Amino acid sequence: METNSVSPLPPLDAPLAMMENEKTPPGTPSVTEMPPPPDEKRYEEDSENAWNCCSWFEYLLIVILSTVLLIGVLVLTLFWVIFYRGGFAWADSPQLQFNLHPVLMVAGCVTFSGFSILLYRLCRCIKHLYVKLTHMLFHACAIPCIVMAFLAVFESHNLVEPPKPHFYSLHTWLGLITMAMFAVQFIVGFFSFLVLLCCENRTYSCRSAMVPIHASFGLANFMMAVATCVTGLVETERQLVGETGLSTRNSEIEHYIMNSMGVVFVALGIIISVAVRRSNAPATAKVYVTERLEIN
Repeated sequence: METNSVSPLPPLDAPLAMMENEKTPPGTPSVTEMPPPPDEKRYEEDSENAWNCCSWFEYLLIVILSTVLLIGVLVLTLFWVIFYRGGFAWADSPQLQFNLHPVLMVAGCVTFSGFSILLYRLCRCIKHLYVKLTHMLFHACAIPCIVMAFLAVFESHNLVEPPKPHFYSLHTWLGLITMAMFAVQFIVGFFSFLVLLCCENRTYSCRSAMVPIHASFGLANFMMAVATCVTGLVETERQLVGETGLSTRNSEIEHYIMNSMGVVFVALGIIISVAVRRSNAPATAKVYVTERLEIN
């Protein structure tokens, strides 16, 4: 007896294209008609620039040595002013008011600015935006130091009897140029790297073009600060030798301390230049790779 049965499967010779058309709702784009997938961004290790023990030793040596010198030169300046120049005062004593000038200028133009440069160049372990903010914060801390140092020396020259002339020496000329460069650097850096981040995608090319210019002028500004400090030491030392000579043991020790400060300033100029111009940094051991995802 023959039974009638209905098979749920289509015939074996049914075209596969008809089955696909039945499953695909009308209006759905095919794979080839869809827009390309987004790029995948990732970091891959660069074996050619991978750091070895010598690279890490050099990196740590620069960080430790520059930190010790930046703090040490400020401590040495404080020691010299307090123990050999009589300490600090304001308008009551013009001579002691002048002592604020070297300490605050070293703190602002050398110590704070040096740490700002080092952090931006060598600190790659945190988000880059935080590095920028820290870089700006150190420069912002340098501004009141520089302003107060300028006011202290300006007023001390006016209050002393007889009043001393302003802006006549090489030291003062270099100081004015250094302060002007610092102001321009801070304003340009603030607007180009922080304000323009509000339109990050549209201003990317402009900010990228400004990076090498800002870095070069920043290093030049630091070297100008070092040169200004050295000329200030030479000018002060000539005045002290002309007044008292090296007749006492105390004056000889002060002379050696001032020479040591000059050597530290020169060493800072060298090591900061090396830290900034180094071709390798921890971030360059990785290569930024962009590739397009493929859909099979």
